[in-house]
Amino acid sequence: MTDAAKSDASRPDARTPRGFIDRRARDLVDERRILTAVSAVYERYGFEPLDTPAFEYADALGKFLPDADRPNEGVFSLQDDPDADGNGPWMALRYDLTAPLARFAAQNWETLAKPFRRYAFGPVWRNEKPGPGRFREFVQCDADTVGSARPEADAEIIAMAVEGLQAAGVPAGSAILKINSRKLLNGLMATAGVIDDGQKLAVLRAVDKLDRLGPDGVRLLLGDGRKDESGAFTKGAGLNAAAAERVLAFTAVGAGRGDTLGQLANVIGGSAEGDEGLADLEAIDRALTSLGVGAQGAVFDPSVVRGLEYYTGAVFEAELLLGTTDEKGRSVRFGSVGGGGRYDDLVARFTGERVPATGFSFGVSRLAAALRAAGQDAAAEARGPVVVIVFDEARMADYFAVAGELRAAGVAAEVYLGQSGLRAQMKYADRRLSPAAVIIGEDEFAAGTATVKDLDLGRALSKGVTDNAAWRAERPGQVTVPRAELVATIGKILDSQL
Repeated sequence: MTDAAKSDASRPDARTPRGFIDRRARDLVDERRILTAVSAVYERYGFEPLDTPAFEYADALGKFLPDADRPNEGVFSLQDDPDADGNGPWMALRYDLTAPLARFAAQNWETLAKPFRRYAFGPVWRNEKPGPGRFREFVQCDADTVGSARPEADAEIIAMAVEGLQAAGVPAGSAILKINSRKLLNGLMATAGVIDDGQKLAVLRAVDKLDRLGPDGVRLLLGDGRKDESGAFTKGAGLNAAAAERVLAFTAVGAGRGDTLGQLANVIGGSAEGDEGLADLEAIDRALTSLGVGAQGAVFDPSVVRGLEYYTGAVFEAELLLGTTDEKGRSVRFGSVGGGGRYDDLVARFTGERVPATGFSFGVSRLAAALRAAGQDAAAEARGPVVVIVFDEARMADYFAVAGELRAAGVAAEVYLGQSGLRAQMKYADRRLSPAAVIIGEDEFAAGTATVKDLDLGRALSKGVTDNAAWRAERPGQVTVPRAELVATIGKILDSQL
């Protein structure tokens, strides 16, 4: 092997780790805009920001950790300062923002104003098999109330989620918060005669497949089982026909508010926990109405089943109603972009005492991607800086003065620092999605002027936005103005809506 071949073989491949992605300006601008807008909503409701470390001790996370010797199932973990015998606590990257909140609340409970209301956002990591649209690192945004058992606390979280999604750029009527209650589901089990925990779980898992399999498929899973198209058999919950029809009647009530509660009472009324769940939802309904959230924003939907071993009361899921089409012209719905509910047992893992809590979380990365795919993202393309073109190396100080003047006026600007000529510099500015390029050559310096090339206009015309001659005359693609008018000229380009 030659020395050159050896050198090539020793070079690492430039590749992105599986399940992770690089994000450039457009992705980051979209996510930053969403987080800024949603954070403003949360703060108006009186929630305070909280940031916890990316790493937590693995025993504090309390999920995805079946292997005590090397707890890396579902999480990315490392051992913290092992001793000579290899003993030492394990740390893991957080897989959500709720488990760190529970640890923080337990650690600081005596000093917190209670109920404790906080919101948080940031990346989370899951060591799971990646797939299309499913990554090992993504950004979440949460809001939670810890220390209140009132159903109005659930209602407030739901109202914030509705308002937050609208602030994030989801058009009114394009998202719906679907609400159910684990207490209703437990009441359903009682009226259906289901008492075994394993059978309960099988029933809930069957209901969770209603959207995909329909009532007939769920009926099979509630009974003996179902064979899919591949021939694989899934064992059913083993309910008798009457119990299975009661479960299906529960899910068939449909989504709504007051009328839905009345119909649910007819199906599960009489069980203590079911009646308690209905009372909670009635209180949530009254609070949502007072908060101005109507049935267009939030509905009760008995088919919502999520967090089977996690939530203890109300559960809610945000569904994006926006859609698009795939490469074959088929309609594509984005579905769930977030969810939450009441979880009264999480803090008790640390304290031994039950602490009521409720919250909502949405995937910022998923929401940004969905809005972009549906053409609803506010930052259609992330603009780059105004580029000051360099003609004369001896005038670099003057070019930097121009950039400084633009920056002082709040305009992002840069001086081209490569070695290329005019054409390559213009190509560079276009590739940066710059709104404009500033050209000051020998003639402009002598005359005290600057030439501004409107790159936004050029891109719009290339896409066939308009060929109206009068409109083009009103906004020419290139104009020479006195140096004193440079900032104002650039400002007009930035203020345009192309």
